[in-house]
Amino acid sequence: MFSGSIPALVTPFAAGRVDEEAFRVFVEWQIAQGSSGLVPCGTTGEVATLSHEEQHRLFELAIDQTKGRVPVIAGCGSNNTATAIEHMRVAADMGADAALIVLPYYNKPSQAGLLAHFEALAAASPLPIIVYNVPSRTVVDISVATLAEVAKLPSVVGIKDATGSLGRVTAQRLACGPDFCQLSGNDESALGFNAMGGVGCISVSANVAPQLCADFQRATLEGRWADALALQERLYPLHDAMFADASPGPAKYALSRVRPGFSTELRLPLTEPSPEAKRVVDAALAHADLL
Repeated sequence: MFSGSIPALVTPFAAGRVDEEAFRVFVEWQIAQGSSGLVPCGTTGEVATLSHEEQHRLFELAIDQTKGRVPVIAGCGSNNTATAIEHMRVAADMGADAALIVLPYYNKPSQAGLLAHFEALAAASPLPIIVYNVPSRTVVDISVATLAEVAKLPSVVGIKDATGSLGRVTAQRLACGPDFCQLSGNDESALGFNAMGGVGCISVSANVAPQLCADFQRATLEGRWADALALQERLYPLHDAMFADASPGPAKYALSRVRPGFSTELRLPLTEPSPEAKRVVDAALAHADLL
């Protein structure tokens, strides 16, 4: 259902507000460059600092601009189950193709709570659900056994796995079945992830290098591992540089270098990347031959 290079889109701001026209232009560029899906309002989209009205407007803009050419996976997660249900309702009404649901953060639910959360979401919305497991941000990790139970829900179709544990791919494949869609949440290990049964990446680097990331994903899915390895080595410093400072600061800075005029504006508490982080990004862009 979902595969390939799927950027977790940054959100452009201008003078503190969402820059709607810049977002539309960015979506169009992503499609032209070969991205196979789009995720508005994920972590990289600074969703934690968006109002609900802004979040829903970004869903609308992405869906309208895309016009069905690639799937739109709306970032609908919340640590409040009722809020996540409302985001899913809005996204479904607007025509999103799926919902990306991050595990509830801060309140640290038990495994039973995680299962109940996804059962409630699945019962309330017809949208396909992609579970987003990123323990480094949520301080909660869905176990393979719990994921296997969640995967039995008809509308739960896959996972964005940002645990960094490649062994999870095989364990989850055995527990959830080979048709359960596994997408990497970590660019730097996407090569190994796909070799073990993954089918794509919800990517930070694809914001900056969408064509190269799309070419890389296509090579892995076609079994052209030598081509994929060459692209991995070309892109690896960029993957690393995207976290040289708090994300998505480095991604927005990189975009301003490859697409002059792209705003680097962030919302507090995020601030501009350090001079050292910018040097790391510049070196990575040069290594990837993107400057």
